[in-house]
Amino acid sequence: MSSENEKPEKPEGHGEPEQLALIRETVRQAKVPRAKPRTWRGAALAKELPVARVVVNKGVLHLDQFFDYAVPEELDEAARPGVRVRVRFGAGAHQVRGGRREGGRLIDGFLVERRAHSDYSGPLAALADVVSPEPVLGPEQLGLARAVADRYAGSLADVLQLAVPPRNARAESRPSPAPLPPPAAPEAGSWGRYERGAAFLDSLARGGAPRAVWNALPGPHWAEEIARAVGATLASGRGALVVVPDGRAVDRVDQALTALLGEGRHAVLTAEAGPEKRYAQWLAVRRGAVRAVVGTRAAMFAPVRDLGLVVIWDDGDTSHSEPHAPQPHARDVLLLRAAHDRCAFLLGSTGCTVEAAQLVESGWARPLAAGRDQVRAAAPLVRTVGDTDLARDEAARAARLPTLAWQVVREGLKTGPVLVQVPRRGYVPRLACERCRTPARCRHCSGPLEAPDQQALTCGWCGRGADDWHCVECGSTRLRAQVVGARRTAEELGRAFPAVPVRTSGRDHVLDRVPGRPALVVSTPGAEPVAEGGYAAALLLDGWAMLGRPDLRAGEEALRRWIDAASLVRGQEEGGTVVVVAEPTLRPVQALVRWDPVGHAQRELAERAELGFPPVSRMAAVAGPPEALAAFLAAAALPPDAEILGPVPLPVTRPGGPRRPGDTPPGEQWERALIRVPPGSGAALALALKQAQASRLARGGGEPVRVRVDPPDIG
Repeated sequence: MSSENEKPEKPEGHGEPEQLALIRETVRQAKVPRAKPRTWRGAALAKELPVARVVVNKGVLHLDQFFDYAVPEELDEAARPGVRVRVRFGAGAHQVRGGRREGGRLIDGFLVERRAHSDYSGPLAALADVVSPEPVLGPEQLGLARAVADRYAGSLADVLQLAVPPRNARAESRPSPAPLPPPAAPEAGSWGRYERGAAFLDSLARGGAPRAVWNALPGPHWAEEIARAVGATLASGRGALVVVPDGRAVDRVDQALTALLGEGRHAVLTAEAGPEKRYAQWLAVRRGAVRAVVGTRAAMFAPVRDLGLVVIWDDGDTSHSEPHAPQPHARDVLLLRAAHDRCAFLLGSTGCTVEAAQLVESGWARPLAAGRDQVRAAAPLVRTVGDTDLARDEAARAARLPTLAWQVVREGLKTGPVLVQVPRRGYVPRLACERCRTPARCRHCSGPLEAPDQQALTCGWCGRGADDWHCVECGSTRLRAQVVGARRTAEELGRAFPAVPVRTSGRDHVLDRVPGRPALVVSTPGAEPVAEGGYAAALLLDGWAMLGRPDLRAGEEALRRWIDAASLVRGQEEGGTVVVVAEPTLRPVQALVRWDPVGHAQRELAERAELGFPPVSRMAAVAGPPEALAAFLAAAALPPDAEILGPVPLPVTRPGGPRRPGDTPPGEQWERALIRVPPGSGAALALALKQAQASRLARGGGEPVRVRVDPPDIG
């Protein structure tokens, strides 16, 4: 058994050269011939290419490399590149005693290459078994997994655990259906509402690779528009991959694809399908029987043949961020695939993230949007209720719902259902100026200021005190933090409208659709059901609970949630009205009133560039017990332009309380440091953190230290 330690240097970004160099390294023949091992325990070895290069399912960084094994003659035919194998691995796996090799435990892995010689000069252990002759890992998928692991300072084995689903023997034994011929290119349909929509579809049908950031119009047409883009790509003889945030969105795109293209042209990859069905669908894609895929986060690695288009819908949804190591984001994985496979890229949403705005500003992608006339026709009328209005409103003081909201609900119930969006429990607001609502930020690093347990004011990023804080906008020294409870919203509305049914949709029970009859639908953000014919009106309550979270993305996320809910309401021409209860002067509220998420994202991007915030900068979060964290940071060879913010204490998780990825273990006091680097140093930062973690683990590890590159939440 041997390791391959030399790897080519890889530049920052999504460029093609690093990927091609990686694949060439994977298939490179040894330059110095060595004597081939001939026997193993008295059995003959394969006569041709007797060395198997294997990646083992051992996701620890100091073992993130390939290992060479001898191929016994009886496994010669089955041991092809891409198959699953079992090998001896661990202490004593390479020791020879009395002519017999002993030690090590059996572990799964993937055979990535057959070679004539090994770079290792000593005797090789042999493959223990070939689990299945089905090749499940190709060079393109291997190269993608390697690129993702390097970008997120993770191990190749961890990425492969996400990319290749577990084997199911029954699904593997069944043949996949025969591939269907390419369909005819679909008509532009509702894509004609966008200024470059028809041209985008025409380019896909002709085999082009356009890259676009699509600001979708409100309404139910987005799923059909994605289906038409997939159909145009299939018509060119290429494959397509669509990644959406949840199962409800998968169902909508699935139905749209079936209605447009018929049965058998696409596969659905979701965890809800069950291991056998999901693996059968994945194998149909891998074998080339199906050329289109729609699925949730795990589908981002789907091995689509001749990939011509990758689509991600609603990239700001937190469901696109993988909770398992190395925690990649679906948007970044699809960006890698688009760059390396030279295929088309489509990022679509009714809102717009800062990352999407950066893709357009950099010139990597083109904007795909409708004119203002189309936006005004499709969007509902948005009205606001601010703090001043609430203070003068007797109804708001008595029941927490302003008079305008009661009037809109009453009018809306005459023609259809009314949606009421209530922030989910657990939102913790950040501090802001009491007078002008400007977020309170640290003067040193621009991080959010906090006052945990009513203690002294400190920065949540660098930990510095801020006792002399004053608002940079108006000079006020008074802060506010508003926590709004909303558990009685459904009961209050039910008492106010006793003859109207009240439905709820949230974490415990999420509705997919509701009929178009008058009803009140109370929902948390992201759980809003679709109403037949659209909602007559919507109330967006407790805006401060969403805008006041201690998170860099609080404003962006609030606007995205509001626009997603308001997109389900009928257009202004049909009488659709939305009431948002939030301060009208705030930037996200103004963007909602104008229905201008792109402008909001562009202004956020400019502000982050000025302050050095992601995505303009690259950032990593390192957390652990104080002594272990300090030792890790001291040992890491960080880039010269790296800036360390903190460390600051992390909240302690209550024993028996709910756990989320990245939480502090119950009963332990951890600290977190943020490491920020300017553009161009992201790859160096990831490499430095990976090497420091690998060195630490090789020495025995000790107390745990968690590393996450590009964390979605750095509040």
